[in-house]
Parts: sequence; structure tokens; C-alpha cells
Amino acid sequence: MSDELIPKVKQMIIDSLRIEGMSPDEIDTDAQLFGEGLGLDSIDALQLVVAMEKEFGVVVPDAATGSTVFASVRSMAAYIAENRK
Repeated sequence: MSDELIPKVKQMIIDSLRIEGMSPDEIDTDAQLFGEGLGLDSIDALQLVVAMEKEFGVVVPDAATGSTVFASVRSMAAYIAENRK
């Protein structure tokens, strides 16, 4: 089920972070989102938390959970699939 969410998660990342000129296909599903991979930072993480809650009704309760959830697009999709209301 989380595989169905991957394109939606990629689009949410692009939309919520206002990344221009990038398509969902250009985001590697298993690449790190922070640091070396997509190069996101802590401000981006906050925007993604808000976007996930708004779009999927999923809450990331703390930073420790967030570091696991935001490891990659695949981990985000899996978390959403498991915790969706």
C-alpha cells in the first residue's frame, strides 16, 4: 500500500517546499532527504510535518520519530500508510 503513496509523497514534497523545475520522477525514492540526498534542512522538515498532517492526517509526534520518518520518500510513505486515519 505504501508504494501507491510514493508519487503522492513526492508531489507533496515538491508542493510544500515550493521546489520549482523538479518533477516527482526526479526524486529518488530511497535517497536521503536531508544532507547528501535532496539536501533538505530543519525548516524543510517542519514544512513537511505540517504538509503530512494536512494532506494525510498523519502526525509526527517528536524529533526522534521524525528522523526515522524523513529518512527517505519510501520511509515517509510507509509511515503514512501505517498511521493514516
